[in-house]
Amino acid sequence: MSAMGRASAPVSDPLLGWRREFPTLETTLHFVSHSLGAMPRGVEEALARYAREWQTLGIRAWEAGWFELPTRAGNLIAGILNAPSGSISMHENVAIAQAVALSTLDFEPPRNRLICTAEDFPSELYLYEGLERRGAEVVRVPAREGRRVDPADVIAAIDERTAVVAVSHVLFRTAQILDVQPIFARARAAGAVTLLDAYQAVGTVPVDVRALRPDFLTGGSVKWLCGGPGAGYLYTRPEHAARVRPALTGWLAHEHPFAFDSGDMHWDAGPRRFWTGTPGIPSYAAAMCGYEIVAAIGVPAIRAKSLRQTARMIELADEYGLKLVSPRDETVRGGTVGLDVPHADRVCASLLADDILLDFRPGVGLRLAPHFYTTDDEVERVMSRVRDEARRAL
Repeated sequence: MSAMGRASAPVSDPLLGWRREFPTLETTLHFVSHSLGAMPRGVEEALARYAREWQTLGIRAWEAGWFELPTRAGNLIAGILNAPSGSISMHENVAIAQAVALSTLDFEPPRNRLICTAEDFPSELYLYEGLERRGAEVVRVPAREGRRVDPADVIAAIDERTAVVAVSHVLFRTAQILDVQPIFARARAAGAVTLLDAYQAVGTVPVDVRALRPDFLTGGSVKWLCGGPGAGYLYTRPEHAARVRPALTGWLAHEHPFAFDSGDMHWDAGPRRFWTGTPGIPSYAAAMCGYEIVAAIGVPAIRAKSLRQTARMIELADEYGLKLVSPRDETVRGGTVGLDVPHADRVCASLLADDILLDFRPGVGLRLAPHFYTTDDEVERVMSRVRDEARRAL
């Protein structure tokens, strides 16, 4: 049977029952959930409720639910990660979450190396570069051909001088899934702390922190979790959390914040240990709508659909003569398909102007991603539109 024949065969897809929760899908082809997930319908009411509480309760809103909201949001993510309750703290974004985690380290020679890769997200690489002022020696493991990171190269860089190994679970440019288990095993054997950026994984690729055993894991809500901006998070392995003291901290990390004690810092024993100042309540209120939907569906079901639809997109890319950047092997492919087409920036701009939502990254080309709310017909349509626009751009 031909590829087109396979595509026309009916597929039972119960996940499409969630489409009604995402109004933007009525007017756009939404293939950019790797960058900004579609907004759940409930966000509007969640933000309106926040505004009503501020207006009617004033300062009493903190006791009425605001103060507990970041922990409630973190516990929803904990369920998605198979993490224990109370192991996740909420932050503004991944840069802040990682900065808090890394502030627990001293970077004193001879154990002052931070191992990362050249394919980690720039925001993190900039943060690591800044740590050189605190004595960190940053080692960027280079990628191989096709921007592929070989776990063996990362493992080879780890030695007794390594303080922390900070890598990405899914690489943002190519959607390569990095096999972090052997990397973390080597890091533990060397006595190093492990920090995993799972932003491009959580919500589309199953992530089990009990199996991976990172000391820290960071992520955010803008992408696959459909939670919008301003809601990053930090998971800390409970055994590790109990013995670390963040230098980047604030009054709400104190065990008794409302005592307003100006003496020595005494960190909270729970997730507030990693808080800083006043939390971004409206962002967390909005984000929980997406968390609840992803948790209700279950990431394994989302992953199964993602693999089926991205495989179809790769078939069509081959048929249309579009160069693939992301991995063909589904065991190492995240939720995104990268296509290196000529003049990709112009192709992207043209498609965006026609309500086809995708993005462009220099050195890679177009990035497109279906999600649990994507129909098979939309996969066919978006790939034909990419083909047509790429031909016009020549």
